[in-house]
Amino acid sequence: MTGQDPRLGLTVTHRRYVPYSHAHYAGNLVDGAYALGLFGDVATEVCIRTDGDEGLFAGYADVRFTAPIRAGDVVEVTAQVSRVGVRSRTLELSCVVVCRGRPERGESAAEVLDPPIVAVTATGTVVVPPAA
Repeated sequence: MTGQDPRLGLTVTHRRYVPYSHAHYAGNLVDGAYALGLFGDVATEVCIRTDGDEGLFAGYADVRFTAPIRAGDVVEVTAQVSRVGVRSRTLELSCVVVCRGRPERGESAAEVLDPPIVAVTATGTVVVPPAA
């Protein structure tokens, strides 16, 4: 009997500044799809690290938008492998706001958020080609 798959628990994190050009709504809000796009980026790195292939996103489950993401934010996006199938991988995904612009204090004012704000969570499934 073999031990636990070493890919389980693998965690990949990206940080990104949200530019003002991505504001979509009043109050400099970005649309919810912004976080989903970032989830795709971090999932791609997971697939490369686990399987040597970019893989494909097959779907999301339990997507929750819990706080706004605004232009001027710095977000941290994390994917953790929670299940390994023959060709599929299940990922636990989160997008948290770690810094926020504070334009009410000045044009370039910003602050580090302690604690960070959880903005979006989801479970995602990616698929990779069969092993050669």
